[in-house]
Amino acid sequence: MADYRKKEINTFLDELSSSAPTPGGGGASALVGALGAALGCMVCSLTVGKKKYRDVEADIIAAAEQLSSIREELAECINRDAEAFEPLSRAYSLPKDDPDRASVMEKCLKTAAGAPFEILELARKALPIMEEVAEKGSTLAVSDAAVGSVMLRAAAQGAAANVYINTALMKDREYAVSLDEKTALLTAECCEKADALYEKITGGLRKNG
Repeated sequence: MADYRKKEINTFLDELSSSAPTPGGGGASALVGALGAALGCMVCSLTVGKKKYRDVEADIIAAAEQLSSIREELAECINRDAEAFEPLSRAYSLPKDDPDRASVMEKCLKTAAGAPFEILELARKALPIMEEVAEKGSTLAVSDAAVGSVMLRAAAQGAAANVYINTALMKDREYAVSLDEKTALLTAECCEKADALYEKITGGLRKNG
């Protein structure tokens, strides 16, 4: 299995553009989320050490550590998503009269849905931290927090779509419906937080213009 974290950007984009099963929408969502978290770290880096923000420096350092950890987890989810999808792609090629096909497919679908759900959870975890960074961090970089929030929103929505495409095919409908409901709630929460933060930041910037 390729380590997508070590690939050059253009190589990743070329592979994403191709007919290869991975990377796909899940990996792209993880990458977008990692970029969003990284932008939050950037705001923190531009804040720490500045006299103007001395009173909140400890909070900003803590936020930077949290966002850095989330960024790493999201980046690793690019690989996890690919690793989870490959067995599913092989399961699709099993003969339809194979007595084990249904159970193999079900197991693979649940595994494949797990990776994007993790991306969604990480985006949800990052957004309140991004809100704190936007509130306490350098005003010169507040637009980067706005961009970061948009990217985390996109990561959440993209991940949700990748959950749903797997749950739609599951035979265990109780499990599928439960996961769909959890996914919908988390996605709505992420979108609400990201939209509110984006509007707050950009609204303030327009007023200052």
